[in-house]
Amino acid sequence: MKLIFRPYPGMTIACAILFAILCGLGVWQLERLQWKLALIATVNGHMKAAPVTLNEITALPVDEAQYRRVTLHGQFEHVKEAYVFTTDASGAPVYHVLTPFLTDAGKTLMVDRGAVPKEKLDPASRAAGNGAGETAVTGVWRAPDAPGLFTPSPDIAHRVWYARDVAGIAAADQVSISDPVLIEADATPNPGGLPRGGQTVVSFRNEHLSYAVTWFGLAIVLLGTWFSYHISKGRIAFK
Repeated sequence: MKLIFRPYPGMTIACAILFAILCGLGVWQLERLQWKLALIATVNGHMKAAPVTLNEITALPVDEAQYRRVTLHGQFEHVKEAYVFTTDASGAPVYHVLTPFLTDAGKTLMVDRGAVPKEKLDPASRAAGNGAGETAVTGVWRAPDAPGLFTPSPDIAHRVWYARDVAGIAAADQVSISDPVLIEADATPNPGGLPRGGQTVVSFRNEHLSYAVTWFGLAIVLLGTWFSYHISKGRIAFK
């Protein structure tokens, strides 16, 4: 029995290049999968760790500080609170209350105190939760996403925003913040129950394995198509 192996050169070269590209994309997605799993493990570790102090967290690199819990001591500037429109887990509209916090160290940071329904947007309707004086707040240190291309413009007159634009909110209130970050308050109840803290959502899209399977699958289909075509033309055969 003799093997006939006379593939078309042009087609073979083109398919070989495409096959290499598809396999390369599959390998890249597997590498991305390992990176994403490591990121998720790091964030979960940060969230479970004990809160650190302001001095400790500001001494860390930006990536190491992300999603760590921190405890601040100082007082809120409630008169300068702003509201960010969003929805809760059930899809109901709510507003996150963002308030400047003057720390005992003399630094001002923006704190997301949690969510309130629209009917409780007026601070007078939840005055119990806006106490004055020295307080402590524990929350998650976050670098919020910048407003997107299609994010509506803020309603400055009513202090309503549609993205947690820390720099923009601070500028509108003439507040000089020390770091362009947001501390998301934990679920410790506020007097009167509002705002409701503990709104941090840790969710990372992780579909790299399915993407890798797709790319490798396409490579196998391409290889099978190449063999089938040449067999049908008698360019690969046993005789």
